[in-house]
Amino acid sequence: MKKLPQVTLAFWIMKIAATTLGETGGDLLAQTLNVGYAISSVILVGLFLVSLVTQLRAKRFHPVLYWTVIISTSTAGTTMSDFMNRTAGLGYAKGAMVLITALAAVFLIWRFTGHSFDVEHISTLRGEVLYWTAILFSNTLGTSLGDFLADDSGLGYSGGALLISASLVLILVAKYFTRISVTLLFWTAFVLTRPLGATVGDFFSKPVAKGGLGYGTIGSSLVLAAVLAALIVHTMWRQRTRANLPDAEQPATAIG
Repeated sequence: MKKLPQVTLAFWIMKIAATTLGETGGDLLAQTLNVGYAISSVILVGLFLVSLVTQLRAKRFHPVLYWTVIISTSTAGTTMSDFMNRTAGLGYAKGAMVLITALAAVFLIWRFTGHSFDVEHISTLRGEVLYWTAILFSNTLGTSLGDFLADDSGLGYSGGALLISASLVLILVAKYFTRISVTLLFWTAFVLTRPLGATVGDFFSKPVAKGGLGYGTIGSSLVLAAVLAALIVHTMWRQRTRANLPDAEQPATAIG
């Protein structure tokens, strides 16, 4: 039973909104509320596991449930990355390398299982577990990459966001004008949308003196939550509309 969303333009917009919300939400808990990175990570990983188990037990695609898991991986990824890089003292570059290695190991294990990397064909429990494990590590990695671009590289929040946006445009061009695997391009774009969310989230929430817009973690999180909620409602409406169409009128599957 297919339980993952159709990969369309709306999917990518929601992914960026969700990962940006994950950045501001994670910072809201760890920094604004002063819970700390370690305790915040424990809380958010717990929420991720609860939402993941619910998703795995579901029998069909539920937009609210799916995007809840995505947000939980993003918020947990934010605090776990910050704990590694700041509290544990690894730094953004070393932290990113550790997470790149971990993500590569997940994909290597995935390959040996024989399950398809193509998200349009993930329909088994094992395949879905691998999918969500890759997402958790990719969202954690994205925070480290985003922080590295914004802080250590000297690009700042807006410069980092522009660089990643340009990279995503190149991936889109490669999809239509090269023979590079669409599945490879999908996962590359999926990973890159997380540092984009991290840099954009910091750009909105950080003080003006630090190169941000100064909206704070609370204001930014509320706006992003409202945007994502509206998109989820729209997705549910379209899902219900398609369910009422005769089979001959069902839209074709769109990828990317």
